[in-house]
Amino acid sequence: MKTLARIKEKGLWLAPLLTVLILWELAARYVIKNPAMLPRFSEVIFSFYMLREDIILDILVSLLHFGIGLTLAFSVALPLAIGMGWFRNVFKALDPIVEILRPIPPLAWIPIAMVWFHLTHYAAGFIIFLGAFFPILIASYTGFRDVPKVLVETGKVLGCIGDRNLIKYVAFPYALPSVATGTRVGMGVGWMCVVAAEMFGVSENGLGYRLFNEFYWLHQMDYVVAYMLILGLVALCLDRLFRHFVEDKLFKWKKGIVK
Repeated sequence: MKTLARIKEKGLWLAPLLTVLILWELAARYVIKNPAMLPRFSEVIFSFYMLREDIILDILVSLLHFGIGLTLAFSVALPLAIGMGWFRNVFKALDPIVEILRPIPPLAWIPIAMVWFHLTHYAAGFIIFLGAFFPILIASYTGFRDVPKVLVETGKVLGCIGDRNLIKYVAFPYALPSVATGTRVGMGVGWMCVVAAEMFGVSENGLGYRLFNEFYWLHQMDYVVAYMLILGLVALCLDRLFRHFVEDKLFKWKKGIVK
């Protein structure tokens, strides 16, 4: 029974994936018939083999940029979220600034990043920081702001006196799921900014740099699609790792209707 259940569970994601790949191959071969518009899946797989020496280095460089941006975003967003969510005056002071800056696309900051950080890894990290920062901030301060008053009053009755202790022992544990949700969304947005962050040549490696500055201009669409798939696969791995260590381990107690 367990074996059948495992086969059924794997089939839930494997069957749709195989269907999409087969349809892709057939559509590219018999309908589109133009590799410049849509290369066949088999051609893309061959491209992985041809690029095998560059792929690992490009992934590592992109992960470096992503790590710089995400670490900075979380380090700045969390303290601001605590202040904005817990202290009304801090929220009133910072909310207009946040709402002015939040709608500005990260791509619009590329000239500023080049002037401030020149063509360095930190310039790419800055663009990724902008993509990840606001989702983390918004979700996190909402979590702190929505702490039920009854929990705060209960904490005071039990001897948790002062804002510092209330934040540490009451608000922070309550807001952790919101912080995790914001971080997960921020990771996704930050990773989507990788191509934009690397396309202006902060280094001679990186998934975004290689995709845009080499393959696209040379019209190597099979290589372009291969790197697009790599971007998606790396994002999938990052998301699964986050969900495993945070949602499945740290928040093991927090279960919904979906088992």
